[in-house]
Amino acid sequence: MVKLSKSLKGCLGLMAGLISYGLLFPVSFKSFFSHPELHLYAKFFHILSVTLVFANAVIGSLWEARGLFSNRAEVVRYTYETVTWMDSVFTAPLVLVAVFTGILMATNLGGVWTIGWLSVAFVVFLGAGLFWVILDIPTQYRVNRLFAVLKENSQTLPIQIKKLLWFRLGVNLLSLLPLLLIFFLMIFKPEIEPIQKWLFR
Repeated sequence: MVKLSKSLKGCLGLMAGLISYGLLFPVSFKSFFSHPELHLYAKFFHILSVTLVFANAVIGSLWEARGLFSNRAEVVRYTYETVTWMDSVFTAPLVLVAVFTGILMATNLGGVWTIGWLSVAFVVFLGAGLFWVILDIPTQYRVNRLFAVLKENSQTLPIQIKKLLWFRLGVNLLSLLPLLLIFFLMIFKPEIEPIQKWLFR
């Protein structure tokens, strides 16, 4: 079974709860998030959180790549542990803020599913999150198990750990592409039909 930090578990649980609440009780959900007076505050915290999440993903990937290229076990271990710690205590809460503020703004604009670019951005965001959860979290668990049996003073890194870390780096780099698309949609707001109209024609 994959072990997650309490912070990451809490954030994933809250996000799942928000999405489930919206699907099961749409009227109550809309009433809870309908606060036009908070729009500017929500916009500020949404842009801030999304920017920090993206920046942390880019910097974390570059840092991990540099650690792997060093081929030094202690550097790779320290880099990996720091980046995964940042995912739990920094990135996950920021993603939660981004989701909450995004839903608040979308509700006051008519709802996620009524605006074309917004519905696409939301589905892309959910897809990227699912991609990360399915591929990255199990990889972290396997890497943690291998590091647990590796001696602290070991100078060489087993090939199995290297392969898993390069795979994880690839997953993280691929996860940046949906974020770039979401940034594009947020800024340019193209005139496109809501995604449910594509699916139910």
